[in-house]
Amino acid sequence: MSGMSAPRMVEAFEHAAGAVARGVPGGATGWRGTLLHIHVAPAASYEMEALAEAECVAGRGIVGDRYFDGTGTYSPKPDTREVTLIEQEALDALERNDPPLQGGPIRLAPADHRRNLTVRGVPLNHLVGRRFRVGPVILRGGRLNFPCKYLEELLGLPVYLPLYNRSGLNCGIEVGGTIRPGDTIELLDTP
Repeated sequence: MSGMSAPRMVEAFEHAAGAVARGVPGGATGWRGTLLHIHVAPAASYEMEALAEAECVAGRGIVGDRYFDGTGTYSPKPDTREVTLIEQEALDALERNDPPLQGGPIRLAPADHRRNLTVRGVPLNHLVGRRFRVGPVILRGGRLNFPCKYLEELLGLPVYLPLYNRSGLNCGIEVGGTIRPGDTIELLDTP
């Protein structure tokens, strides 16, 4: 692990969105998803690196990632960003130009979207304020991740509008451990 001091994070269920969602019933249940890809970047704007496995540390993040070390673009602004996820289904829709918001299909490879975990079969927008498992690791959904102009500039692609409301989920780590592509993802509790 890095010798740097831990960056300031907002605990997922203490984030305004996560705290409110904890007490609201509803949301998708009965699903079972899969972890497809794991990516980290050592610092802001660095290329994302694919990992065959990743060590997740409770209250901190993924070892080797920019937000674990406090060197991410948004590290100076405390937030819930120990682990970020995005749905493969959203990326597939972007490639189909569905809905047609950007003049044509856009293909984002797993290393392009800047999220740590690419998942399939996981309704991320329903997981704010919820606990769920990725392999042995337990995550807490803190807030939806919104696209930023920084991502558009970095990629040189018009992804801001087509990714709005489907740009992923920012999570905290409740129970750490090692995750690998292929791990099962399941909901643990509902309010």
